Parts: sequence; C-alpha cells; structure tokens
Amino acid sequence: MNKRDGFTLLTLGLLAVFIWFRDTSWMSTSDDTLPILIALPVFFWLGMPWKLKEGESPPLPTGPTVATVCLFLFGILIESTLLMAIGWTLMLWTWLKLRTPTETHSSLKKLLVLPIMSFPWITLDLQQVGWWFRLSGAWITAQLFTILGYEVTYEGTTLAIDQLPISVEAACAGLNTLQSMLIAGSVVAFILLGSTNRYWINLPILFVMAWFANTLRIILISAVALGFGREFAMGAFHTWGGWFILVIMFGLCWLIFQAQEPKISNSSQA
Repeated sequence: MNKRDGFTLLTLGLLAVFIWFRDTSWMSTSDDTLPILIALPVFFWLGMPWKLKEGESPPLPTGPTVATVCLFLFGILIESTLLMAIGWTLMLWTWLKLRTPTETHSSLKKLLVLPIMSFPWITLDLQQVGWWFRLSGAWITAQLFTILGYEVTYEGTTLAIDQLPISVEAACAGLNTLQSMLIAGSVVAFILLGSTNRYWINLPILFVMAWFANTLRIILISAVALGFGREFAMGAFHTWGGWFILVIMFGLCWLIFQAQEPKISNSSQA
C-alpha cells in the first residue's frame, strides 16, 4: 500500500464520518442503529484474502470521481443519506477495481450491498416505509385475531383485542432494525448463493422477509399482551423483540436460500 492508497482510504474514512454525523437524529435509536456498522467489517471478512496489486496506485478515474462528487452534492441538497452512501461505495469500488486482481471483481461486486448498508439511510430517509410496516402489520394482526374468535376493533395502527388496547407505535415499525435484517439476509445470500446469479434475484426478497418477520413480531407481542398482560409485553419483552426478529429473519433467509443453493453432483465429487 502506497501514499495514494493511504490518501484514498483516509478520504473514505472522513466521508464516512461526515455521512454519519451530518444528521444525528439516528442517535435517538442508537441501540438499534449502531449495529449496522458491522456491515463494513463483514464486507472485508467475506472479501478475504485481500491482495493488492504491486506497484504505484494509479489516480482514480475522472468519470467515477465526478459521479461520486455529484452523488454527494445532490445527496446533501435533497438530504438523502442513501445517495451519499451510494457515492461513498462508488468511490470504494473504483479504488478496489484499480488495486485488486480482476478475477476477484465479480465476487466483490456482489458484496457492495454491505458498504451501502453501513450508513443509516433507512432510519433517516425511509420513514414512510416504517409507517406502511406499522399499518400493514396492525391490519394483519387484527384479521388474524378476528379469525381466532377474539373481539377486535381496528383503526389505523391502533387496535383493541378483547378490549385490550394495542398501539403499533413507531418503535414497532421495525424500521430501526430493518437495515440490520437486510445486512443479515445479504450475508446469508452471499454465503449460499454468491457463486450464482440467483444472489441478485433474491436481494429484493429480503424486504418481503423483513416485513414478514416484523409482522410476526407484532402478532407475538399482541399474543403475549393477551396472555401475560400489557405491561409485560411492552417491557423487556418488547425490547428484546428487535433481536427476536433478527433471528427470525436470519432463519427465514437461511431456509429460502439454502433451498436454492446449487447442489454438488456425485460425479463432480468423484
């Protein structure tokens, strides 16, 4: 690694700090948001072994550099953390293409979703997604308990089951843990399907599985509130619910992706 490499990595580090601290509203949910930082260490772990080309590092190409600057400036202008995360990842990828062997690029390209996921753009940019997670989760929960024979009244994100009031607040939206779920799912997808094009096809499915896991959490909390009381359900059990859906998400991804994993034939083993 030479001075130009060091300068590029220092620039990436400073830009990463800027993205994280440009808008610090994520700090109100830091316990759920900070775990997404694991995405970068996992990116470097899955990309091992890292071998840089010998010799002096060439300067970054003008085209990708201009695109990175434009993404950052436009992201600042419209207050989009996602655009800045994409710009940061583009700069990282541009440097990696210059400094790593060509035969590793196909695998590394599939891992780029992790650097993008290492910034809190879902928490900061996609509050509307959280609203739809809450609304649909509350509706599914109301329909399920109605089918089970409970007396249910329902309006928006508020419902009452056998006169027990349950409000699906923003903390129940799953928005703060959605990014962690997507990171976990992306890692499973790469491990099981990274050698095939099925990897790309399955990435959009992660959002559906995240929604399913979060809806299951709302149903479970409602059931616990009916059985053990609202105070118990909304206490420590509610707090650990975020980790519970991460486990559910990981398990769902593993089962679905494992079913698609290429099988090694007996002839190839021989």
